[in-house]
Amino acid sequence: MLSPGSHRWVKWLLLLVVIAVPAYAAWNMFAAPARDTSAFLFSQVGRGTIEKNIIATGQLEPKRYVVVGAQVSGQVEKIHVEEGDVVEAGDLLVEIDATVFETQVQNAEFALDVKNANLAQLKAERELALLREKRNNNLFDQDAVSADTAISSRIDVKVLDSKIKASIAQIKADEASLAGDKATLGFAKIYAPISGTVASIAVREGQTLNANQNAPELLQISDLTTMTLRAEVSEADVESIKRSMPVYFSTIGNTHKKYHSVVRQVLPTPTIINDVVLYQVLVDVENTEGTLMDSMTTQVFFVEEKEENTLVVPLAAVKGPPRDKFVMIREQGELVRKPVKTGVSTRTEIQILSGLNEGDEIVSGQASAAAGTKDNNDRGFGGPMGGPPMRGPRG
Repeated sequence: MLSPGSHRWVKWLLLLVVIAVPAYAAWNMFAAPARDTSAFLFSQVGRGTIEKNIIATGQLEPKRYVVVGAQVSGQVEKIHVEEGDVVEAGDLLVEIDATVFETQVQNAEFALDVKNANLAQLKAERELALLREKRNNNLFDQDAVSADTAISSRIDVKVLDSKIKASIAQIKADEASLAGDKATLGFAKIYAPISGTVASIAVREGQTLNANQNAPELLQISDLTTMTLRAEVSEADVESIKRSMPVYFSTIGNTHKKYHSVVRQVLPTPTIINDVVLYQVLVDVENTEGTLMDSMTTQVFFVEEKEENTLVVPLAAVKGPPRDKFVMIREQGELVRKPVKTGVSTRTEIQILSGLNEGDEIVSGQASAAAGTKDNNDRGFGGPMGGPPMRGPRG
């Protein structure tokens, strides 16, 4: 067993090690001149564009589309379009067998003709009743007819007036019914409500439609000139998405072509997939070339910050806490610590606002294979041990 004096000696030795090793490391890093820089990788400070993005995936859909349905029942007689056809508003799309509706219109027209004829007869009878009333009134004034005869003549005119009014009302009702029958007949021909592309056709010629319970879907017309991108953004990033925020995306089929636009809106209701909460962000984009199609998958980049023609260095080159960041540059074969002020940063690059000049040689990593497997903070100019001596800035 160790004596009490031995215990004190061990404690003092441990304290010496704790104090001496960091002190030596600090001197080794920043005090002594560094002449052997072969253990490090260097890169030159250059100008470029740096961009901080929120990355998401999404799908394209037409901003404006219409699902065309049938308002009448019957057999599909003729389909005038095919999938992929471009149509204009008002073009004839589908015809439904209209035999039943034509018969209804003809019957309504015949019934209306009969009632118009009855109305004409009543009007003629009224004219005759007016003449009789006038004659009987004159004869009554000459005491040639009784008062009952004169009164009866006046009553006959009033009765005919009532019959004429009732007939006119019935004719108006039949005219409204005929207009409805003609409208129903018109529904047997389906016209394009908007200009666009026939995206899908859900029926075939000869198929019987039943519109009594709901309107059968015939086809869909999509206006592909403007597409809407539905991007799914995680709840961790959605607070950073703002209206009119710049955004660009590319499709899986052509990752080299970028389409640029801005955010239209963020939908408030999320979708939850495997306990992951995702919010949909809508982006409208012009499809003037017609290369974008419905349901295309895209990779989306929401631009949070972007700086052009600015000094950019690898992110690994910048060390230190946020308020005391620095890089190591090579001057006359020696490493010199230079404090810097930084701006926009990504996962690989960072913007330098001050402290460096274009063309400066900076330490961007370690040359040895062993060091390459570790983070630069563990060894070299960012850690306490293992790198060549470095000195602080001159003067």
